[in-house]
Amino acid sequence: MDSVVDVLIAGGGPAGLTAALTLARQLHTAVVFDNKSYRNANVSHMHMIPTWDHRDPAQFRAEARDEVLHHYDTIKIEDVDLKTAEKTSDGLFQLIDANDKVWRGRKLIITTGSENVFPDIPGYAEAWGQRIYHCLFCKGYEDRSTESAGVLAIQSIGNIPMAMHHTESAAQLARKVTIYTNGAEELGAQIFTTLTDKDKTRFTVNNTPIKKLTHTRSSIHLELADGTTKEETFLVHSPNTTVKGPLASQLGLELTPMGDINAAPPMHQTSVRGVFAAGDCITPYKVIAGAISSGCNAAVAASAQLLAEKHGHQPLF
Repeated sequence: MDSVVDVLIAGGGPAGLTAALTLARQLHTAVVFDNKSYRNANVSHMHMIPTWDHRDPAQFRAEARDEVLHHYDTIKIEDVDLKTAEKTSDGLFQLIDANDKVWRGRKLIITTGSENVFPDIPGYAEAWGQRIYHCLFCKGYEDRSTESAGVLAIQSIGNIPMAMHHTESAAQLARKVTIYTNGAEELGAQIFTTLTDKDKTRFTVNNTPIKKLTHTRSSIHLELADGTTKEETFLVHSPNTTVKGPLASQLGLELTPMGDINAAPPMHQTSVRGVFAAGDCITPYKVIAGAISSGCNAAVAASAQLLAEKHGHQPLF
């Protein structure tokens, strides 16, 4: 492989591995950098992927890596973190890894994922992914027909449209749903006024601050500030997130109001030409199916630029 590769791929999850697989099909050279840190590391089952529904995401990554490396000789995978990224004066992209090795490429695809910013509630971090579900398409089906569930109407869900959306989704799986505002009484009052008489037979609002969360294999317990306790089969909450790692900031990439990298479909090019992004770092809808799709599209777009430049033609975009 040349010292300058066609594409540097920062991130070895589903988006990055799909990008590598896609690029290999057009004989592009690429290096995937994987620091082995994944947002769903404590999750044992993934869903909505045909042939891989309700199976281990760690096994999915392992088999995807093996498939790329054993079928295509233009791809390398380096299990190392990245420290810095820059676009150099010659138009190439340069990455420096944790071992101070320098890597150069003609294009860059960022698939580093995102990091959760958990609310300051004791026990939340331990319960996330176990009894706190961020996406009821990903988790929750196995708890269908349960008696009760809860929605945490805080952070990005601390508004009427999002709180009601998650409540409606939870009601597909639970007979009764409680909306917990964690002390936000004004929000709770606003939500209550939107409920119809029919809603009130299934939905309730609890404005008491949450003191602590504890969970078991089958339920989550809420200890409230007034001394009362509640038990739910699961809570629904999607925490705030930030783009994982320093690369987006170092490159000066434009972010969306939600804090994700602005990389609009279908090309997924960022505000810096030649830098593409895919996966969880570009969308609030952080699911594996979406990561695979955007990883493929970003790779196709990077390939289109590379080939136009190789032949001296006007690029598509």
